[in-house]
Amino acid sequence: MNNKIKIRILCRNPKNFLQEIIKNKINLYNIKLNKKYLEVIILNKDISKIEKIKYLHKIKIIDYYGLSKIKYLLLKNKAFIIFIIIGLLINIIFSHIIFDIKIETPNKELKKVIIKDLKDNNISKYHFKLTSKKKNLAKANILSKEHDKIEWLEIEEHGTKYIIKVQERKINKKEDNCYPRNIVSNKTAIITKINAEEGEVLKKVNDLVSPNEILISGLIYNKEKIVSKKCARGKVLGEVWYKVKVEIPKITKKEIPVKASTYGITYKIFDKEYNLGNKYKNYKQNDYNIIDSKIIPIKFGISKYKKVKIITSSRNIENVDKYALDIAIKKINKQLANPHIINKKVLKKQLKNSKIIIDVFVAVEEDIITYEDLSSIDIEKMNQEKE
Repeated sequence: MNNKIKIRILCRNPKNFLQEIIKNKINLYNIKLNKKYLEVIILNKDISKIEKIKYLHKIKIIDYYGLSKIKYLLLKNKAFIIFIIIGLLINIIFSHIIFDIKIETPNKELKKVIIKDLKDNNISKYHFKLTSKKKNLAKANILSKEHDKIEWLEIEEHGTKYIIKVQERKINKKEDNCYPRNIVSNKTAIITKINAEEGEVLKKVNDLVSPNEILISGLIYNKEKIVSKKCARGKVLGEVWYKVKVEIPKITKKEIPVKASTYGITYKIFDKEYNLGNKYKNYKQNDYNIIDSKIIPIKFGISKYKKVKIITSSRNIENVDKYALDIAIKKINKQLANPHIINKKVLKKQLKNSKIIIDVFVAVEEDIITYEDLSSIDIEKMNQEKE
């Protein structure tokens, strides 16, 4: 409903007054007739017609709709809106100032050089941001000046912060030589694949291994005698089981949209939010922010409140397995990077207070290797001890 208002007219004979309004050809919506009052929704422009025929009756506006509601709320909160506008102006000024500069490089000496170069190009704390054109020019100047130190440089803007990403130029950097070592297991697992490039394979597929067990040995034997030590190279995958605890509420709530909505003003100061014009207990809110500052903790705008109906339902301990497995998989995906899940099963279920507690086992095929340094091992001494 656009530009409409709801009014309540207190009178001795509401029925007669209703007939008088109809005679004056005033459009009425949602008529509510009572012994003591008449309550109707009319177009905002028709309030003056009602005023002319009201006689001794009392008229009270009890609600607004559409643009009329927004105008009413704006007038009602005029002082607050002025405060918001002042805050917005301060925010606009502050949003054009750089308050922090972060240079992403572990090289402290290089960081000092870049800080000086940035200052020479008018980039420093508490100064106004540069335009894109000037920022690109500054980047080109620094790369040209420090071409022997920097491979590339990027200036990224995040709010009131500049992040300077730097790739240091590396010249003739030699790769470290592989040292004598064993490949050992870093966790309890069942071996699924072994691919040895160098070294002696001590385990086979389907073997159960514990942490620190040798998988590929860097010690090379001739019969029972150690003849050399090498850098064991290879890849070993294993099936690792993870136990995941899932908690599911027994009672769940679902929101069903209802064809009813209203507009209002929403503002938030720090963590406290205020909704002006919302008349629903259960609702979904769409915000159209006029102000949303990251510097000053203020948010202000117009909101649409859509009424929803809450429907509650209960879960049964016998039929939650699939839901529990899905949650467990999501947890594993967050815990591990791109896990190869090969099996999953529900192990145990129990009711506790208002929750269903489920233990889920998830099997993941993953790299299970780590290294054991053999550099300090004396081969001759080890052979003598065996004799």
